[in-house]
Amino acid sequence: MSIRELQAEQISEMVRRLCLRANLELPQDVKAAMQAAESAEPWPLARETLGLLRKNQEVAAQSELPICQDTGMACVFIELGQDVHINGDLRAAVDEGVRRGYQEGYLRKSITGDPLRRKNTEDNTPAFLTVSLAPGSGCRITVAPKGAGSENMSRLAMLKPADGVQGVRDFVLQTVRMAGSNPCPPIVLGVGIGGSFDKCAAMAKHALLRPLDVPNPDPYYAELERDLLRQINALGIGPQGFGGAATCLAVAIEQAPTHVACLPVAVNISCHVTRRASAEL
Repeated sequence: MSIRELQAEQISEMVRRLCLRANLELPQDVKAAMQAAESAEPWPLARETLGLLRKNQEVAAQSELPICQDTGMACVFIELGQDVHINGDLRAAVDEGVRRGYQEGYLRKSITGDPLRRKNTEDNTPAFLTVSLAPGSGCRITVAPKGAGSENMSRLAMLKPADGVQGVRDFVLQTVRMAGSNPCPPIVLGVGIGGSFDKCAAMAKHALLRPLDVPNPDPYYAELERDLLRQINALGIGPQGFGGAATCLAVAIEQAPTHVACLPVAVNISCHVTRRASAEL
C-alpha cells in the first residue's frame, strides 16, 4: 500500500479558491431550479420577484460580487482518503484558506469567537469543519457558505416512533410555516431522519450538498421528498414571502438507523442562495 502525501498549503489554497467561487456563483443545478420555478410561476408578483433574484445572481457572477451580502459561515466538508497523509495541521490549513478567501474577496466576516461575548474574529474563522474518511487516496473538499437568516429557522425534534412518517411530515411543514419569509424563499430543505440527536442534525446539513435534481437513492425516501415538496409549495408562502407557488425548490432527505425508542428529525433550511463549491486534490 502506498501513502499519498498532501501538503497543508495545498489544502489552504484550494479552500481559498472554493470560498471565492461558492460566494460569487451559484451551482448550475440551483440556477436551473430557479429558472424552472420562474417559468412555472403563475402569480405575476412572484414571477417578477424570481426574475429579480435571477438577475441579481447574473450580475454577481459577471461583476465578481457576492450573490448575497451574508457570505455566511464557512462550512467545509472534506472526504479524505484513508491512504492520504497530510503534512501539517488540517484544521489550521482549512482556517488559513478561509481567512485568505474572505479577505481577498472582501467577503463579510460574520463569525464571533464566543457565542455570548460576541467579539468578531475579523477573518470569518474558524471554519465549521466536517471530515469523513473514504477508501483510497483522494481528497474532495466542499465549501458551503451558510447564512444566518436561513440557519436560524432550522429545527430539530425528538419525535416518538409512533408518530411515524406523518409525524415527520407534520414537523417539516410546521417548520416551514414558522419560518415564513424569514429564510428568503424559495428555500431548499435538508432533512435528517434517524440516527442520534447530533447525527440527525449533521445529516440535515449534509443533505444540502446534494444536487437539487438528484433524488434520494431509496425510492421510499425519494417519494417522501416529492410529497413534502408538493405540500410545502401548496402553503403559498412564495418567493420572498409575497405569495405564489415557488416556496421551495427541493427537499433532500438523509436517513440513518436509530434506537428503537427514537425518531429524531432535523430540518436545515437553506435560502435560494444555496451555495457550494467542490474540488478534488
